[in-house]
Amino acid sequence: MSGKGGLGARLKGLLRGCVQSQASDLHICSGQYPLLRLSGQLVPMPGEDRVQADEMRTMTGELLHGGDTTPLQQAGSYDGAVTAEGTRFRYNIFRRGGELCVAIRRLEERFRTLAELGMPESLYSLCDLSDGLVVVAGPTGAGKSTTLAALLDRVNRTYPYHIITIEDPIEYIHPPAKCLVNQRQVGSDCASFNDALVASLRQDPDVILVGEIRELNTIKTAITAAETGHLVFTTVHAGDCAGVIERMVSVFPAGEQDGIRRQMALVLRAVIAQQLLLADGTQAPPGTHGRKRRVALSEVLMINPAVANLISTAKTSQIYSAMEVGGNQGMQTFEQDIARLLVDGTISESTAFTYSRNPNVLRDRIQRFKSNPALLRRPSAPAFARP
Repeated sequence: MSGKGGLGARLKGLLRGCVQSQASDLHICSGQYPLLRLSGQLVPMPGEDRVQADEMRTMTGELLHGGDTTPLQQAGSYDGAVTAEGTRFRYNIFRRGGELCVAIRRLEERFRTLAELGMPESLYSLCDLSDGLVVVAGPTGAGKSTTLAALLDRVNRTYPYHIITIEDPIEYIHPPAKCLVNQRQVGSDCASFNDALVASLRQDPDVILVGEIRELNTIKTAITAAETGHLVFTTVHAGDCAGVIERMVSVFPAGEQDGIRRQMALVLRAVIAQQLLLADGTQAPPGTHGRKRRVALSEVLMINPAVANLISTAKTSQIYSAMEVGGNQGMQTFEQDIARLLVDGTISESTAFTYSRNPNVLRDRIQRFKSNPALLRRPSAPAFARP
């Protein structure tokens, strides 16, 4: 939610500094200097004094709807979002040792294209699906919400449909273009992800965005929504594409897992896993103020009949091989993308092997790209036509 009581001069100044520095995050803690995350590293914000306890209470009060601390007292932390300095921010207020802290994430000022994000443009084909489940995975701060925002923006500008988003908090605001867009926030517009998802099925949606699915009932309802003719986008915290499937299945009791695998094999359309790496290669353009930018590393699994069979028969260990040979269907592995980024000079050899899961495979992919530069082109993907 946006703070309703207005923001004071100190908080506005800190947010302005975050924007001007192009930092990804801002950390404010009582008794400490404000910190910015620049190129993945925390550094003190220049020219700022330590935040005093009374200042901290004032700033958190400004974010907590003019001072209502009830949610924070009950849960020990509070999620929200606010627009300031022409930029959207997501924040989490929390207590530690009796003191208050707030971690603030700067969101993009506009919807970026997949190419600008460093993601395969073939992923736009997912916007043309008529139904099914699309999952984006990765650690916190890997850009999952930004990727989903790019896909949802494409749907919004392309089809005259009804989009419902269920988020905690609402991060990217999607003004209606061709679509009717209704964005609901957990805690104020609805009690929970699952309650809102169940209700959404009675609200005539075409596309549903669920900010995150992590518990049994929400996963069940998301699968049901996909089964009943809706296109569902969501996120999961998992390291890679195969891990997404195992993570979702593992939530269910052992006796239900075979059935859930079969259902997922029918409704899952694609899994995208992503991370952010420091662009420290010879051809990586520097960011502002002499800093290096970060680039997206991605893995893409498109669900074809062969992959669906591997999912339904619990042979997810073989999915990696299917991805290796599925380039003509838009698939790619982390190793393939790491090799591409290394060979085109975006990342260094040290970074490449740090993030590689299988150095021997990576060496082989590097050699392939060097011997056949045409392979450096992003994989294509099949076109999906909406009725």
